[in-house]
Amino acid sequence: MSYFHKICGVGGALMVSLFTAFPTSGHAEALGDHPVLTPMRDVVVTYQFQDNPNPGATMKNVTISFEASGNRLRIDRADLGGVTILDRLSQRVTLIKLDTHQYIQFVPLHGLRNPFLLDLNMAYHAEEKRRVAGYECQNWSIDTTHGKAEACVTDDGVILSESGVDADGVTGRLEAVQVDYRAIPASAFEPPAGFQKFQPLQTRKGPPAQPAGGSSAPPVAAGQNTSPSTP
Repeated sequence: MSYFHKICGVGGALMVSLFTAFPTSGHAEALGDHPVLTPMRDVVVTYQFQDNPNPGATMKNVTISFEASGNRLRIDRADLGGVTILDRLSQRVTLIKLDTHQYIQFVPLHGLRNPFLLDLNMAYHAEEKRRVAGYECQNWSIDTTHGKAEACVTDDGVILSESGVDADGVTGRLEAVQVDYRAIPASAFEPPAGFQKFQPLQTRKGPPAQPAGGSSAPPVAAGQNTSPSTP
């Protein structure tokens, strides 16, 4: 649920160290225990979300493409002109800038985490059923280490609404406005053809080594001829 506060920084302080790791299984053990933890079918969901707890704060749109296996997830923010792709199997994050036709890929230092899947470490209590975006979902009250939240989840694992305090103590809410069950091509989880991969410049880890004896002579450049010149 940390996506309330962090998901929308496509390209910068993103959401790769967010609230929950990808679960190893997407099947609930029993109704009343916890909801299905990840969508069981390919699905594309458009949400309106609010990461500001103040009344009247602007709602923003984000479109999430969930792969049925739970291994890959795509986040589209049209207003930011960016796409984020999370790949659990490779532990890789891909950030795509649509306007410059560039992308960057990296492996998060502390592992890949998914902001749109629920967490088995939280306590769940089944409540009434609701309908959101035309689909029925089971409402769950959730106890986190920072407070309470609630989420409405379909029987096949799609989060249709969520509100309250997340695992990082951030307050927010989101609600699905469109749900589209359809096959998602593998290409949706890869950089578009023709986009250029951005390679960050490697930084030097320390000052150049000084010659023995404390000489202040400049270091020899790689490939430079060091033999005395012949008159």
